[in-house]
Amino acid sequence: MKTECLRHKAGKTACWTAAVAVMVAALSVLPVRAQTARAQDAPGTQEARLLATLQKANPGTRFTAVHRSAVPGLYEVWMGPNVAYVSARASRYFIFGRVMDTVTMTDLTGPKLALAERVRAESEGAADAQAVALDRLPFADAIKTVRGTGSRHLVVFSDPACAFCRRLEPELEKLQDVTVHTFLVPFQGRALPKAVWCAADRTKAWRDLMLHGDASALGVQADCTTPLDRNLQLARQLRISGTPTLIYADGLRTDGYVDAPELERRLAAATVRTGAQAAGPALVQEKLP
Repeated sequence: MKTECLRHKAGKTACWTAAVAVMVAALSVLPVRAQTARAQDAPGTQEARLLATLQKANPGTRFTAVHRSAVPGLYEVWMGPNVAYVSARASRYFIFGRVMDTVTMTDLTGPKLALAERVRAESEGAADAQAVALDRLPFADAIKTVRGTGSRHLVVFSDPACAFCRRLEPELEKLQDVTVHTFLVPFQGRALPKAVWCAADRTKAWRDLMLHGDASALGVQADCTTPLDRNLQLARQLRISGTPTLIYADGLRTDGYVDAPELERRLAAATVRTGAQAAGPALVQEKLP
């Protein structure tokens, strides 16, 4: 076409315009083809990609399912009975709450949460025979936090780099008359858990870091001996693959974030099951066989 333009100088402008038009048309097809290719993805492909992305970015969290939500561009991300809403384009940001249809005034999330809770209750009932014996846990390897009388006991496997663990801590702060035993598991790296354990006051360092993001009390001793390897082994023995994981006095557990009212309900249920409110479990400083 360029040769034709040079030969017919009078029509040169028109010839170049035609060339540009062809180029623009060719380029405009590319996004359409890309969109068509994405639209032809097999059902569940985008969900599978997002699930893999989230698991890689948050190795200490157990993601169980990803589904498209009623809101275009947002996906339901399930972590056991807990749900958040995530954009595939910005998966670092989680939105917690419920989706409401303002036309029909329908809670779209509530029924799914109720179903997830029933599934969890059934699974806990099935796992009852495999309940953890708290008096066999090595509590010397945990951070001990006592509130009030400390008569009730709660075990938490946690990682300071875990976002859901940080979200859990303010809920634990609301509990009264409880002793929380926190086993640090370095699912997302060893430096931060080691700095917590090596602090002069590890209970204070843990609370400052998890509640306020204040790292000033962390320890930096290079030769500090930690129980991190033992805690990892313990987590494997108990089949704990994500944080936070909570174990109650009756040996039953919950995986993932739990709010204060639910914690209180489960602590009360554990007390009824064990009859241990006054004395609490016998905390023997020994290792699992």
